[in-house]
Amino acid sequence: MSQPTVTSAAPPGAADFRDVATAHVPFRFGRLALWLIVAIIVADFGWIVSNNENFGWPVVAQYFFDPTVIQGLYVSLGLTVVGMVLGVILGLLIAIARMSNDRLASSFASLFIWFFRGTPLLVQLIFWYNMSTLFPQLSIAIPFGPTLASWDTNSVITPMTAAIVGLALNEAAYMAEIIRGGLLSVDRGQSETAEAFGMTKARALWRIIIPQAMRSIVPPTGNQLISMIKATSLVSVIAMADLLYSVQSIYNRTFEIIPMLMVAVIWYLLITSILNVGQSYIEAYYGRSDRRNGGAAKPAVTEEASH
Repeated sequence: MSQPTVTSAAPPGAADFRDVATAHVPFRFGRLALWLIVAIIVADFGWIVSNNENFGWPVVAQYFFDPTVIQGLYVSLGLTVVGMVLGVILGLLIAIARMSNDRLASSFASLFIWFFRGTPLLVQLIFWYNMSTLFPQLSIAIPFGPTLASWDTNSVITPMTAAIVGLALNEAAYMAEIIRGGLLSVDRGQSETAEAFGMTKARALWRIIIPQAMRSIVPPTGNQLISMIKATSLVSVIAMADLLYSVQSIYNRTFEIIPMLMVAVIWYLLITSILNVGQSYIEAYYGRSDRRNGGAAKPAVTEEASH
């Protein structure tokens, strides 16, 4: 007597899975046409700009690495680094003061942010540069008492000092709100757990809260850094020899206004492009925990689907 043949039944929906596995994404002719149109427009615009003699591309090439331009570029980069570092440090302190339960510290931080965010950076730079008009002498004195030390304001507030102070204080006001938003994005339970393990508030802030808040702080900070690079062009109004001031000094002599402005534009675009790449790497570094969590969650989802 022959044994009955046992045939395993296919799981429900197996045919559907086979169809999906062998399916092909239809070719999107509309998207290809759109890409071609955009590419043609960009190429046409590039051709028009590159062949427009009014841009003075030979002059751009001649002065692109001119020592005066490079010196101005170094000044702009130096102001950006110093202003950004001071702005981040002051912004962190102001953000902590703003979140403090101390009424005096919180009020002072709020007043600082209100003033420096509410007034234009250009006005602040001019104000610092003309500080001697209001205070010819800078002094250290006992309130309502004798003067301990005094300096001439013009010898202290130079164009470099005015530029650094103006950029740093303005940046601190914006960074304070960025950092405060990042700190508030961290769950309150993190600090409570750290304190339960005996950590001081300062140690918990430095070791637990700030590293987690960096994922929310880094993207807007990158934007602020790029804005700072462009904001350094404002220091040219206080006779600070930055990149824009340097190209202005050249075209005031040669009357090649557009070509020299193009030199500055290209340098600004190169710097901001490099900063964008660096920002992407930093964001990827602080976002690696999210990728690990996402990768760990996938097997669980697959297992549930198999049931």
